[in-house]
Amino acid sequence: MSVPHLTTALSGPLLELERRILESQSEIEHWFRNQWQEYTPPFYGSVDLRNAGYKLAPVDMNLYPGGFNNLNPEFHPLAVQAAMSALESFCPDAKRLLLIPENHTRNQFYLQNVAALAKILRQAGLKVRIGTLNPEITEPTVFELANGSGIVLEPLVRKGDRIGLADFDPCVVLLNNDLSAGVPAILQGIAQTLLPPLHAGWYTRRKTAHFAEYDRVVDEFARLIGIDPWVINPYFARVGGLDFQAREGEDRLAAAVDEMLAKIRAKYAEHGIDQTPFVIVKADAGTYGMGIMSVKSGEELLGLNRKARNKMSVIKEGLQVHDVIVQEGVPTFEQIDDAIAEPVVYMLDRFVIGGFYRVHTERGIDENLNAPGAHFVPLAFAQALSTPDCDGSPDCTANRFYAYGVVARLALLAAAHELETTAPEVAVAIAV
Repeated sequence: MSVPHLTTALSGPLLELERRILESQSEIEHWFRNQWQEYTPPFYGSVDLRNAGYKLAPVDMNLYPGGFNNLNPEFHPLAVQAAMSALESFCPDAKRLLLIPENHTRNQFYLQNVAALAKILRQAGLKVRIGTLNPEITEPTVFELANGSGIVLEPLVRKGDRIGLADFDPCVVLLNNDLSAGVPAILQGIAQTLLPPLHAGWYTRRKTAHFAEYDRVVDEFARLIGIDPWVINPYFARVGGLDFQAREGEDRLAAAVDEMLAKIRAKYAEHGIDQTPFVIVKADAGTYGMGIMSVKSGEELLGLNRKARNKMSVIKEGLQVHDVIVQEGVPTFEQIDDAIAEPVVYMLDRFVIGGFYRVHTERGIDENLNAPGAHFVPLAFAQALSTPDCDGSPDCTANRFYAYGVVARLALLAAAHELETTAPEVAVAIAV
């Protein structure tokens, strides 16, 4: 498999960032080891990165990754080893695992992800069955996959404080369902180990809480290797109390956007960057690229037309958007076959296990690529992202992907902080 062409300006500041990361590799890995002694990494996660040439930053952290089918199969053994490590941390005696996916039974790509994840877990030494929250599935049902194989989804059964299937009592339950609509009663108060914990779900999790923790992680890391934290960290702010349909809060949102654009312009001037700044406005909770706008002035948010208001007001499960994150836009200067691309890095436990490029032929460098029409190209790195080529140039493939892996692990560490900080809120579970 050929390595995707990277159009990043290799002589720009990102090259300097990669050089600093490579020079500090031993300190970085020692620092991460110490961090993981203090914080427990999420079971798994994926990070959307944007590489602007002068900045390499995460723009989203997903705790229920749904693209295991897009990973390079050559690194499947790495994923299996990482799964074993994760299970040793959370449930060392686990023999049987119940995987609970989203209810997307008509989405072939998502079902292929479930099959790929189940394969990793089985090869890690577990007996794996797939249970569904979908009320339409009342008996074991086979879903055919495009590659000719199939997966079986079975209805969940609750017995006392345990959840399982009719003839299957699991030791551990793994959610690949982000709980956007709340915590179903069948999942509340179960005795088994549940991964990720319920409070990782979007019914309570907020992007701004994650990036607040990321701020703290990056400040320490930037001091460690001697960089400006801004080159790996997007500015963000939270704006709440919005009603897009009733146009309530438009003025406050527009003012927040203009304030952030002024901060970005100041940083651009400091670093000698000749770019037009932009801001991403997106729902503070949720996934699937819903409820997202890219704007270059606050004025664009005043008097939105009906189509734009509808787009911003509702996310997954039909939930209304009242709180948004205003996030510094990080353009992407990576391309594959002349289409705009961004890397997505996958992790199991504390290990990078691979990733892929999200590619969109109809989107620009300053737009959200997580949208209908996107396709995926596996990252074709020659070795694991945690293994740089110390003798290679900073921008060679192994080293570029090592830099991706470092920044992704910073986001993972921030997620570990986030889950620990928000853990008490699990007591306020929402039944649906």
